[in-house]
Amino acid sequence: MDKHTRAQSQQWFWIAAIWSAVGLFDATQNVFVMRAEGMHHNWGRLFIALLIGWLPWALATPTVLRLGRRYPPIQWRPISRWIRHLAACTAIGLISAAWTAALEKLMNPYANMPGPGTYSRLFLEKFYSGLLSYLVLYITILLASHMLDSRERLALEQTETARLNEQLSKAQLSALRRQIEPHFLFNTLNSIAGLVREKRTDAAVTMIVELSDFMRRVLEDSNRQQVPLGEELEFARKYLEIQKARFVERLQCTVNVPNDLLLAQVPTLILQPMVENAIKHGIAKRAQGGSVRILASRSNDMLTLSVYNDGPGLPANNETQTGIGISNIRTRLQSLYGDDFKLNMQNQAPGGVEVSVSVPFKE
Repeated sequence: MDKHTRAQSQQWFWIAAIWSAVGLFDATQNVFVMRAEGMHHNWGRLFIALLIGWLPWALATPTVLRLGRRYPPIQWRPISRWIRHLAACTAIGLISAAWTAALEKLMNPYANMPGPGTYSRLFLEKFYSGLLSYLVLYITILLASHMLDSRERLALEQTETARLNEQLSKAQLSALRRQIEPHFLFNTLNSIAGLVREKRTDAAVTMIVELSDFMRRVLEDSNRQQVPLGEELEFARKYLEIQKARFVERLQCTVNVPNDLLLAQVPTLILQPMVENAIKHGIAKRAQGGSVRILASRSNDMLTLSVYNDGPGLPANNETQTGIGISNIRTRLQSLYGDDFKLNMQNQAPGGVEVSVSVPFKE
């Protein structure tokens, strides 16, 4: 069953359910009230006549819904649209009057003696007495149609807006990613060039191999905006291996991440620029080198990643993002999480700098 057929089936189901409920209420109420007042009618026939008397309106409802969509009642002009609605209401009223008159003529539910009278008299009586109710019913269907269509249009607009926002976010993140990867690549190539000038050939070759492996993994995951924390740690370790080839014993690394957080979803390449920032602005400025520590923790529904280095602290009143890496981290987090994230860079006692990122925890 295709989508259109399924939608039509659902529409007919709800039309039948609503009008059946209306018919049951009308028949039950009239029969009980009349019996309570001591009237004497053919109660079974009366119940059936009142119940199925709503059939013309049930069958006409899809037509009214289509007219409501094609000629929205909220627009007053042109006047021809109101003439169409009035003609449709009159036609349905005539059919309804003809149907109820036929039921009364055939079933005589009110037990009139010697009979219900002529069909033409019943027809005119039903039509003129029901003019106001026909108009009210028709307007009610139009209003219900307008409300349902407005709700559907709003849902479609929200879905389309969400889709466009997702596409925009992906485009922004892809642009930022394309900015990060060459930045990292050029820095690493500069380090390799430095090793070659220093005639540290083995270290340069090791760095090239590590760089090749790192970039291959980056390209393999280029379509993913989020990855498990365990995979992100592997990226960070690969980057640290590349840097160790440059710094040798001057760079010490520590990773402290609980196993139960390894499946948490984090933005891809979120740790690498944090580690790069720690090495570039901390470790590289010290002749004796230093250490980098990667930590992860969970507090309630937030996951916090932090990278600490024991290098020089930030200047006073300058604990803000520095460089392309940290700046892009903030922009990427804004695109992915809106305002539901935290990014801090601050000095730590007795020395060193820590960059921390807090994002919603999600496995």
